[in-house]
Amino acid sequence: MSMAATGCLMLLTLTITLTASLIFPLVYGADIESDKQALAALKKSLVDPWNVLSDWDVAVNPCTWNFIECENNRVTSVSIGMNNVGGNLVPELGGLSALVDLSIFNNMIEGTIPAELGNLQNLEVLSLSENLLSGEIPPSLGNLRSLVFVHLDQNEFTGKVSSQIGSLPSLKLANFSGNSLCWDFWPTPNFLGNYTLCQAE
Repeated sequence: MSMAATGCLMLLTLTITLTASLIFPLVYGADIESDKQALAALKKSLVDPWNVLSDWDVAVNPCTWNFIECENNRVTSVSIGMNNVGGNLVPELGGLSALVDLSIFNNMIEGTIPAELGNLQNLEVLSLSENLLSGEIPPSLGNLRSLVFVHLDQNEFTGKVSSQIGSLPSLKLANFSGNSLCWDFWPTPNFLGNYTLCQAE
């Protein structure tokens, strides 16, 4: 190969490398930025009497915040247990596309479960037990094909548990006890709670 050809090849390689180094952080940064905005929306919707979320500062990377864990600069875990946190969950949580564990348990969370949580295709653990959540359990949770453990016990849920949730392939334990729920499918032994079948309309 001539020196001119070699030089052109080296220049092309350098150009591609520099372009990738400029573009990749922008794309990568957009992901963690969207995670940050989703968590900021959650914080705004929560009541935090003990000020346990005081370090949730949008000026810094959310991977440094209390109760947050990350992998490859993406939020993979939000775990806020037994901290007297109130308020509501927000639809923006459905945008945490790398989330594996959402555990906000034994608090004072009210309102309903946002249907958007059904977008969390990587979610393996959903623990919202011992809160004041009410309304129906959204059928969209039946989209969570990676879900292994779901704990929604000791809340104020009503209505039926959808058969979509009952057929999740990875599910090992589902606790719905302590609610006023009925079932439109025959629960397998990994479902904890009262197995009252919903009456046909």
